[in-house]
Amino acid sequence: MDDEDEELRTHRRFGGRFNNEVWDLIDAGVDRHSSREEQDRVLYGAYASLRHWLEAGGVCEQARGEHLVSRAAVAVGYADVAVRHARRCLELVEQAPEAMSDWDAPLAHEAVARALAAVGDRPGAEYHLEQAKTLTAKVADPEDRAVLEQQLATGPWFDLVL
Repeated sequence: MDDEDEELRTHRRFGGRFNNEVWDLIDAGVDRHSSREEQDRVLYGAYASLRHWLEAGGVCEQARGEHLVSRAAVAVGYADVAVRHARRCLELVEQAPEAMSDWDAPLAHEAVARALAAVGDRPGAEYHLEQAKTLTAKVADPEDRAVLEQQLATGPWFDLVL
């Protein structure tokens, strides 16, 4: 076995491990009211996952990593950071649609909508939320569509009315 292959496997393993840990923490309710240690674990875990995917993945994994960082940043109250990463996620999805699954675009719009809602850009948030809903309805696999619908139904959405 070649050292480069082993290094890529290691990056993939840690990218996935940090990704799953961050989602578990977000799902468990870590937010801006949580301890500093829990907040750091969420945000740094999201960055660590993205960093590993930059080494071992392609544009698709990078976009999903940007989405994760955005969601982590929203969860712990760093709205400006969330906007930056959500917009980067959408940019990557739009630049390489052939590399994406049909659920990546609605997920990217969801991240932008949520981040914009967090900074108080209601018109922008409403636009991207509508895009996310429209694109979610077009996702072919019912299980993938259900996951997206669950994401859209889960807060925080700040003052947006779903």
